[in-house]
This record gives sequence, C-alpha cells and structure tokens, in this order.
Amino acid sequence: MRRSTLLGRAGSTSQDSREAAPGICARKLHKSYPSGDGLTLPVLEDVSVEVSPGEFVAVIGPSGCGKTTLLKILGGLVDAEAGTVQIGDAEPRVARAGKSIGYVFQDPALLPWRTVLENIRLPIELNPGPADRPSRAAEVMESVGLGDFGSYYPHQLSGGMRQRVALARAFAFDPEVLLMDEPFGSLDEITRESMRYELLGLWEATDKTVVFITHSVAEAALLADRVLVMSTRPGRIVNEIQVEFQRPRDAEIEQSVRFLELCSSIRESLSMGVAI
Repeated sequence: MRRSTLLGRAGSTSQDSREAAPGICARKLHKSYPSGDGLTLPVLEDVSVEVSPGEFVAVIGPSGCGKTTLLKILGGLVDAEAGTVQIGDAEPRVARAGKSIGYVFQDPALLPWRTVLENIRLPIELNPGPADRPSRAAEVMESVGLGDFGSYYPHQLSGGMRQRVALARAFAFDPEVLLMDEPFGSLDEITRESMRYELLGLWEATDKTVVFITHSVAEAALLADRVLVMSTRPGRIVNEIQVEFQRPRDAEIEQSVRFLELCSSIRESLSMGVAI
C-alpha cells in the first residue's frame, strides 16, 4: 500500500502518475573536457542508459568517473559530443523548458532572504502552470516534517533540515523527472539515513522517474529499482543490478541477508574500478 497520493499530480492518482511520467533513453553518449594542455580529457565513453517511466535508478561509481556529467547531459545542462538523449518524446532542453525535469544537488542552494515556505514556493512562482495549487508547497513542507518551520530562514536550520527544504522544493515544483546528484552526500550518517526514508516516502507517493547519483552502496540498494555501476574514467556502465525488494521499503530490509548480499554484489562490481 503506497502512502497518501496527496502529492500526486493534479487530477491524477499515483498509478496515473506512473503511466504519465516520461522515461529516459540515452544512447552511446561520449563526453570529454579540455585538459588545459591542449589535449582533451575523456569523461564518458559509449554510455547508454534507459529508465522506465516511474522507475528509480541509482548510479554509483568511483569519484571522477563522470556520474555528474552524465546527469547534466540527461538534464540538458551540458551537451554530449556524441549520442542522443530523449526525455519521453522530447530532447532534454525542451523537457526542461516544459517543467518536466527537476534537480536536487548536494548543496541545497537556498535563498537566505526567503523563509522555508518561500524557498519551497520559488520554482512554482518562477514557472507557474495551470495545475499548480496554492497549498501544494505547504503540503510538501508538511510531508518532510517541516510544518512547524515555514517561517524560519535557512541560517536557522540544521544541514538535514536545509536538505529537506531542497527536497520539498523539487517535489513541490512537480516535475515528472527528478535528477538527484548526491543530495545527501554532505550530511552526517544518522541524518543521511533518515533522509533516505523521507525521499522514499515522497517518491512512493508520486512515482516520479528518478536518476539518483550516490557514493553509498547501502543508499543505492535501499532506494533503487536498479543500480547502474560505472567504471573509472572514462566512465562506462559496467554492470546493471536489479533490486528485487518489494515496496514500500523500511529499515528492516537493511538488516536482512538479502540486503547484505545485494550490497556485496554492488561492491564486487565496483571493485573492477577504483574504490569509492
């Protein structure tokens, strides 16, 4: 049984959202950057990724293997030198312009002069749409445990609370695709574990298509439907691991033998490259 569909798209159920959300199809992506000595530094090599509508895919790999570059290409923030990307039937820049893509980064990047609620409302104010409801920001704020902090400013919040605001802001914006670049990477382990379940609850209520970059094996195993393992630079997809745990998921899963075996399989795949 999924959580309340309170956060679902206007006029839709959670199942409808899954059917309506666009998938992602990236084919044979190549990317390099200038190295400063007149040469180029290859970052991605022949990377292909498919994400089904409503699927949660985690990407894990050694530092510097191109995970963030891959995410930026999927979101239309940078261009690949070769290869193609489709978000549903649209190119990434078109999908982004149409409010179909949202981002959550390691740095929550909150505006210090706006309150919690005002920060959550910001993308709605900048990109209003016919389905936006005035109460949506407050609903999402409540769902991540910040209902009593709407009038607080970022400097009054802990690191975990600031990241909750960033998470709520992304879901309040209501994109169909969420691209998440190590959103919990700067948090302490206790807060990080809590945030995983905050994210699971929001995702289970909305069924958005998610690509989630992480350096945490346990995080990837807990959150994802599939885990894509990347090699050292230039990054390639060296393994794809299916996560068979039923949803919704809870903390008991992390104590199971199957979970430990899954984490071991991910680590074994990572051992083909440099340790993270």
